[in-house]
Amino acid sequence: MSTQELQFIGGVRRPGSGEPLSITAPATGEVIASGASASIADAEAAVAAARTAFPIWSGMTPGERSDIMHRWAQLLRERADELAAVESRNAGKPIRLATDFDVPGTIDNTAFFAGAARNLEGKASGEYSADHTSSIRREPLGVIGSISPWNYPLQMAAWKILPAVAAGNTIVLKPSELTPLTSLLFAEIATEAGVPAGVINVLTGVGPVAGQALVEHREVAMVSFTGSTVVGRQVAATAAGSVKRVHLELGGKAPFVVFDDADLEAAARGAVAGSLINVGQDCTAATRAYVQRPLFDEFVSRVAELMDQVTLGPVDDPETDMGPLISLAHRDKVIGMVERARDYGAKIVRGGRIPEHTARGGSYFEPTLITGVAQDSEIVQNEVFGPVLVVLPFDTDDEAIALANDTAYGLAASAWSTNVYRTQRAGREIQAGCVWINDHIPIISEMPHGGYKASGFGKDMSTYSFDEYTNVKHVMSDITGAAHKSWHDVIFTAE
Repeated sequence: MSTQELQFIGGVRRPGSGEPLSITAPATGEVIASGASASIADAEAAVAAARTAFPIWSGMTPGERSDIMHRWAQLLRERADELAAVESRNAGKPIRLATDFDVPGTIDNTAFFAGAARNLEGKASGEYSADHTSSIRREPLGVIGSISPWNYPLQMAAWKILPAVAAGNTIVLKPSELTPLTSLLFAEIATEAGVPAGVINVLTGVGPVAGQALVEHREVAMVSFTGSTVVGRQVAATAAGSVKRVHLELGGKAPFVVFDDADLEAAARGAVAGSLINVGQDCTAATRAYVQRPLFDEFVSRVAELMDQVTLGPVDDPETDMGPLISLAHRDKVIGMVERARDYGAKIVRGGRIPEHTARGGSYFEPTLITGVAQDSEIVQNEVFGPVLVVLPFDTDDEAIALANDTAYGLAASAWSTNVYRTQRAGREIQAGCVWINDHIPIISEMPHGGYKASGFGKDMSTYSFDEYTNVKHVMSDITGAAHKSWHDVIFTAE
């Protein structure tokens, strides 16, 4: 265990002034870092640092910001192994997931926004009235307050920070107090690359203190929150008090629709990968598979076989496929949902248990496959956020679309078919911010991520994210030089 300065404010690490905080490794329960959490005073200091840095950073040309961000991406490449090791240990991720998914995705995001910083588009100048030229400016908002979750600490820090600073804003990020270590590293590397002190600040603290302070702060122009829908509602309500802009990426309950002409092997493999990635702690994870009745039994059987091949083990072992859940408390929540489903007649086809060899160390839970549940049951309607896939049958295409849309959420979905008309219909009619066709989970920096309904609003990644982090200003200039304008006649008559 090491005692660390868990705050990054004004370009340097510093201790917090709040309550003591211990950070544990989910795979072992070992305390890996400790220090003082962020207090309201620390939040004030971080906002003040961001406010001071704003005119410096926003005053740079897009090219200057871009150059610094390209250096940032290069330094991330050079420290990729370190980032992966810290992410794996702190978040309980298999080292293969951190090395092959989390870190490369973050580097690519950084490189993408380094280029996008030079491409803040607005409508071209033009004469939309006979006497004036109009142009559109995109201007940064100011200080952004962001709150990121524990499931993808490094990537979520990047998703919050990168579009904000590429657009010329400064930011105070509050990562989850469970997994702050790579967020701190990400900010330190940015400063090493040349991002001015105060542009990026990181507060390690709990939501009711540090998070609440950011959401309430009058000098925070916008709040971006990723987390549960319940907390998202609280964030939106609090932010309304100071009329802040709000960006919410909330929960999900992604449907996985398999039509009777789908490639069964591809669908089964996609379901296992899509439901078990990051131990199912992914708001876009495949959680409820709807399978047309002719394929239902074979699909369930094949998914069970593939789940049996998934290896649970130490997160630093490259052969480990699936690590632990984030904490024992979260595992208890997942177990509770599975057990309640069992009590209501669900069939646990595979899993549903704590693995014997990890029962005394780490928050592991077996890959779990469930059938025999009703559409209105808790396990189908609510987020489990664990390695649990529920499979239900359907008969008609209309029924499949209706079932897919029958939850409060609308973040992501997938549809599996070899019939292009079926997949096109699914893409049109499933109510989700992303619909994958014959795949589930892949994300790319160039395309937006965000939800419908109770999954929130606004976009991460891609140039669409700049809509969240900029104000659109119309500048209208007279081109005649005349003192008298024709519209003045509505007020007084020209002599």
